[in-house]
Amino acid sequence: MFINDKKKLSEVQDEFNAIYPYLKIEFYSESHDTNEGTTEASQLDSELTIESARTIHNKGELKLDKDLKVGDLEHEFFEKYGLNVQVFRRSGDLWLQTTKTDQWTLEEQNERGMAENEMKTFQ
Repeated sequence: MFINDKKKLSEVQDEFNAIYPYLKIEFYSESHDTNEGTTEASQLDSELTIESARTIHNKGELKLDKDLKVGDLEHEFFEKYGLNVQVFRRSGDLWLQTTKTDQWTLEEQNERGMAENEMKTFQ
């Protein structure tokens, strides 16, 4: 995924969700520590450009490797691009912040979301 100032947050969200359909990312004005959540009050409008949402104006490729841990991805968004990100996993009709499972990989999170949704479908 390529990060640059002109892209909208929603474009980054769509690209991420296309790769991991049971996960989503949200952008925030405040940071959070590993295994901590972020308040909804600090969530940014997804129609903002990356330029208006960050403090570090680097551009570049952000690899979304399946073995990347969620906490590491969130940290990389902040360290490289100055963006505060929280990963969510789909669970039925809900989106859960992955606060207690930041050490899981993107693949593990996505597979758990898929399994939870399949269980909800059959109930």
